[in-house]
Amino acid sequence: MADWEDLTMPEFEAAREKGRTVILPVGSLEEHGPHLPLGTDAFHALEVARRVAREHPIVVAPPIFYGVCRSTREHPGTVSISGDTLRALVLDLGWEFWRQGFSNLVILSGHAGGTHMAALLEAGETLLAALPEIRVAVVNVLDLLREVLTENPHLVRTKGDAHAGEVETALMLAASPHLVKGTAPAEWPAFPKYILVRDKRRFWPGGVWGDPSPATPAQGEEILRAEVRRLLQVIAALEGEKIT
Repeated sequence: MADWEDLTMPEFEAAREKGRTVILPVGSLEEHGPHLPLGTDAFHALEVARRVAREHPIVVAPPIFYGVCRSTREHPGTVSISGDTLRALVLDLGWEFWRQGFSNLVILSGHAGGTHMAALLEAGETLLAALPEIRVAVVNVLDLLREVLTENPHLVRTKGDAHAGEVETALMLAASPHLVKGTAPAEWPAFPKYILVRDKRRFWPGGVWGDPSPATPAQGEEILRAEVRRLLQVIAALEGEKIT
């Protein structure tokens, strides 16, 4: 299958007849240290969705490049939208996807912020309540990643690795190496516990959470393949049938 926006009208009709599942990749426009692009989260979700589409009849919708970014909002390049805006956008898109004939919706987020995911979950729940025939899955790619790393701990060396660290750098080296600008120093943020702060960059100057230096393209490729296998399992359950 192909990206929705690349299809002609007859091609879209043919794709819809082959499968009634659409993936909506959601990311953020957010700093990822000095070495990774601001669109890393969306690129990650889109890469996984496109790889899934090569193995199963689905349509990949154009990604949403904006999300709810709280801890990185003061870093240069980060653009955050409200939870209300994100929820309304996903809800409208879900209605339109259903109107166009898709009964299975996978909301696939490459951004893992708690308020961001809450907005996506609420949009999914609203669609379930409004459309009795629709099936919805809300998937955080980083949750898939945690499942993969639990079974394959050898895939990452850095303890406590997270934002713009070893794993995300490896993923981008595999998916879009031309967008990776070298590496960055290891860093872990030092936010005060429980207390909200205005100057967030004071507690997280470099925007990296982990150590990007051990990352390799082969490592990223292995992780991406494992994430794709996990997402195919989710889609099989959503569609209520086995994927061969």
